[in-house]
Amino acid sequence: MQFHHHGYVSTDPRVLPAEGYGTQRPEVLPDEMDVLIVGAGPAGMLLAAQLSRFPSVRTHIVERRPGRLALGQADGIQARSVETFQAFGFAERITAEAYQIAEMNFWAPDPADRSKIIRTARADDDPHGISEFPHLIVNQARVLDYFAEYAANGPGRVRPDFGWEFVTLSLDPEAEYPVSVTLRSTGEDGDGAERVVRAKYVVGCDGARSAVRESIGRKLVGQSAMHAWAVMDTLAVTDFPDIRIKCAIQSAAGSILLIPREGGHLFRLYVDLGETAAEDRGAVRQTTVERAIERANAILQPYTLDVKDVAWYSVYEVGHRLTDKFDDVPEGEERTPHVFIAGDACHTHSAKAGQGMNVSMQDGFNLGWKLGSVLTGRSPESLLSTYSAERQVIAQNLIDFDKQWSTLMAKKPKEFDSPEELAEFYTSTAEFPAGFMTQYEPSMIVGEATHQDLAAGFPIGKRFKSARAVRVGDSVTRHLGHHAHADGRWRIYAFADQGDSLLESWAQWLGEAADSPLRRFTPAGTDPDSVFDVKVIYPRRYTDVELSKVNPVFLPRVGPHALVDYEKVWAAHPEDDIFALRGISPDGAVVVVRPDQYVAHVLPLTATTELADFFSQNMRAQDA
Repeated sequence: MQFHHHGYVSTDPRVLPAEGYGTQRPEVLPDEMDVLIVGAGPAGMLLAAQLSRFPSVRTHIVERRPGRLALGQADGIQARSVETFQAFGFAERITAEAYQIAEMNFWAPDPADRSKIIRTARADDDPHGISEFPHLIVNQARVLDYFAEYAANGPGRVRPDFGWEFVTLSLDPEAEYPVSVTLRSTGEDGDGAERVVRAKYVVGCDGARSAVRESIGRKLVGQSAMHAWAVMDTLAVTDFPDIRIKCAIQSAAGSILLIPREGGHLFRLYVDLGETAAEDRGAVRQTTVERAIERANAILQPYTLDVKDVAWYSVYEVGHRLTDKFDDVPEGEERTPHVFIAGDACHTHSAKAGQGMNVSMQDGFNLGWKLGSVLTGRSPESLLSTYSAERQVIAQNLIDFDKQWSTLMAKKPKEFDSPEELAEFYTSTAEFPAGFMTQYEPSMIVGEATHQDLAAGFPIGKRFKSARAVRVGDSVTRHLGHHAHADGRWRIYAFADQGDSLLESWAQWLGEAADSPLRRFTPAGTDPDSVFDVKVIYPRRYTDVELSKVNPVFLPRVGPHALVDYEKVWAAHPEDDIFALRGISPDGAVVVVRPDQYVAHVLPLTATTELADFFSQNMRAQDA
């Protein structure tokens, strides 16, 4: 964490000084704004948190609830999400209060007595070591609390306006504020009164029954799996030995997915209610909690479950639905979007793989920096078209995966080829539900893989996989990726060549040439690293790097006092050499990373023209 560069700070450094709109934010929802977010769920709150780092952008978020969410539906936090939390500064805090999944156990009927279950397999949760972060279980409400704190502490001071329900919208693409939104008060004092606000952009994060989605003519298309599950968060006494371990339980009486919750006592049960008939018409949703507990006890035989308290209970039918596009631009029409949808408004599926909240947050992360970049004049409006193009494909991949997983979970034990089939699928596909199979295709913000061999361990289009390095200025070992915050900046990592000659020429060009991205796209009067966070990593021990000989482009002067930033110069760790771990060429490499942590390009240190051309696609030149 860096602070003091604007002067001495004695208070909480996580509360950033208010700037721009954050210094004059009205107490009451105004008539006009830049961005209106509808819905304060995972996608909406992450989006608000990200936009709080763009204080000139007038961002507001409305929520029909009267206040914060008290009891969250989702609870699974995949490792990719914890990486994201790190960028927003609360990974360590939420990990401390969460339940951490270390393994998943599998239970099936005992061959000697099929009326009883036995443990058949144990599977490591991250058998491939794909992340340094754990897989967590924590109440969705707490995730929203952390994002709300970040948004409120950001320079833009974004806070939800509770008690407002979206009704409808109309669009005039030629107007200064193209989207007119009708809202209805849901508060006690509102009496259902309606008002109209106008925005440049609207983002519907309002769930599976999204009114924003309906207002732009998009529909969730798909089908039901005709299978129902009861889900309950419960406190109970049981003799089941794996009650504090995530378990998939298959028995002659049905199936259970058991997920321990944070706090050491609470746990969640997904209880198989069986197939539903087409003429059921939702009657299965009337299944009582007592009936679900009775069924759980039948599945757990020979073990028993004495339920003491149920904190939350629901019944749902598995369905897989997806919208064909995540914005308001009709097929074949050439214009930039003004209305977007994110999260459950775009894609719905089962809860078994713990994907809903996680994928929704990545929707918000993908869109947030793009809106901020366009509204601050850093990027052209065409950047916004990449949101739907990128995220719709990812959602389709999720639907395809979840169909496989939920189908397996619903199988009867006799339908499996072997007792290990479910465990083997869980282990072999672990990278997908953990959130690390996302790979964006080439576009204006993702380069071609022409030079991928220079940094094979940083696949273009996939998230930047961090590794340890040593910060030269203070000899501190830290994960390189943990130094990248959700501040809307691009990251440029310069991995030095042996002898540094190519690096030095590249650095001189970056700092001085007229076509350098730093020169062309950094606004006048701002810090030299306000748009691009440029770091150098040397392929040797930190003791062999002399700061006095490092190019000034890696030691920028920041803040009103033009203080030197010493945290951009790194060296290889003696035990976890990032050059070896990520396949960095001896000739070095330039790795460009987007503000949402995805690798955008890999280039040689000699490819200055290619680097300049890449950013010319997605950024606007600023006044010198």
